[in-house]
Amino acid sequence: MSELATAVDAHLTAPDRAHVQVSGVTLRAQHVRPGDLFAALPGTRVHGADFAAQAVEHGAVAVLTDEEGAAKVHGVPVLVHPDPRAVLGQLASGVYGDPSTKLAVWGVTGTSGKTTTSYMIESALVAAGRATGLIGTVETRVAGNRLDSALTTPEAPDLQALLAAMAECGTTDVVMEVSSHALRLGRVGGVGFAVGAFTNLSQDHLDFHPDMEDYFRTKAELFDGRARTEVVCVDGEWGPRLVKDATVTVATTKPADWTATDVTVSATGEQAFTAHGPDGVTLDVELSLPGDFNVANALLAIACLHVRGIPLDAVREGLRNVQVPGRMQRVDEGQDFTAVVDYSHKPAAVALALDAVRARATGRVITVLGCGGDRDTAKRPLMGEEAARRSDVLIVTDDNPRTEDPARIRAAMLHGALSVPEDERGEVVEIGDRRRAIEHAVSLARTGDVVVVAGKGHETGQEVGGVVQPFSDVDALTGAIRGATR
Repeated sequence: MSELATAVDAHLTAPDRAHVQVSGVTLRAQHVRPGDLFAALPGTRVHGADFAAQAVEHGAVAVLTDEEGAAKVHGVPVLVHPDPRAVLGQLASGVYGDPSTKLAVWGVTGTSGKTTTSYMIESALVAAGRATGLIGTVETRVAGNRLDSALTTPEAPDLQALLAAMAECGTTDVVMEVSSHALRLGRVGGVGFAVGAFTNLSQDHLDFHPDMEDYFRTKAELFDGRARTEVVCVDGEWGPRLVKDATVTVATTKPADWTATDVTVSATGEQAFTAHGPDGVTLDVELSLPGDFNVANALLAIACLHVRGIPLDAVREGLRNVQVPGRMQRVDEGQDFTAVVDYSHKPAAVALALDAVRARATGRVITVLGCGGDRDTAKRPLMGEEAARRSDVLIVTDDNPRTEDPARIRAAMLHGALSVPEDERGEVVEIGDRRRAIEHAVSLARTGDVVVVAGKGHETGQEVGGVVQPFSDVDALTGAIRGATR
């Protein structure tokens, strides 16, 4: 306890118990194991210290909290800090042996492309013979074992314990998505990054951030010196603001350290291009993922890998073989139209995904799209508008309504969709039931059409009224195609 108090400049309420040993950290009282330190953080509705007695009963030997919380803790020593969340990552890192110093941690942030870029980097690392871990929206992988992800970036104690477990398993490199929530809430505190990478910024999470400037400033925290190397995509208006003298830049639309030429797209969406880097380095790339944005994602991955000395042959192999669940994922049951599932759930991502399929569609684009409840409400009409402009048929449906009225969410999307002049949009249909909406889209599809089911991607559940029911866009789309072709 004395070491922890010194490390985070906290006051120890019981100096005579400075010798107490801490073996773990958690901020959930129900998850406490004997020897843990319980982080009792102040919340918007309740204070974590209200659960301190439960934590002590389960075996907590100490508590981290603020002055208000300290008054509620009895029977164990308390570390008192004015902002306990701000130091929780550093404290947890100390308890678990500073695991990020034993690993190369690759952090990827941005609005869109975090998952895809992370999978690209990890695929190339595997091709190079590295022992990898992966932490992100879709899954967490430790020594080849897959775990479902509850958060894009785990809470600080869970993240530090996870990194420690990865190090124990012999992992050399960990690729992780770094969300704005993770940065603002200190989840990556205490993590040293070998590489910090930035994809792009567009409207999202404005239920959490007051405006886009605050959203950007939060993302920029990954580039405050905590990453040894910084790699930034400077397409768009936000990336250039992160560039310093030593920053490695990538772009598809302007000069940068890494650029792409000779981009070609096959009839089925596979892409090829030549990447050009510093000192005349070139790499011929084959990529199964469609869309200009995936060229940008691949360039970002290439730049990160090159700066860390990963052989170009491994980079080429990794990009050629990468598969990303729910990101422009093809569903092929032998049908004569293209069917795609994509996670795009913000206006810019919807526009990019539909532009990508439009570029290779010989027929119509039929889109199924919903918006999540209890999240940024301002993006709903914008998503409806972007989809309506780019679809021949747009079917507005439910996503994860959570605790909201699904009809109100759809109404906001429809308002945006129908604000587009009739001669600039396709047909707009409302079908609340997501499975029926997907089945309807498939029933409309003809030879050469593209059906895009957007918004949920890799997810395997649908939350309605606070209850999560099993639901997979991939499974629903597969079932609809099989049913239509019998």
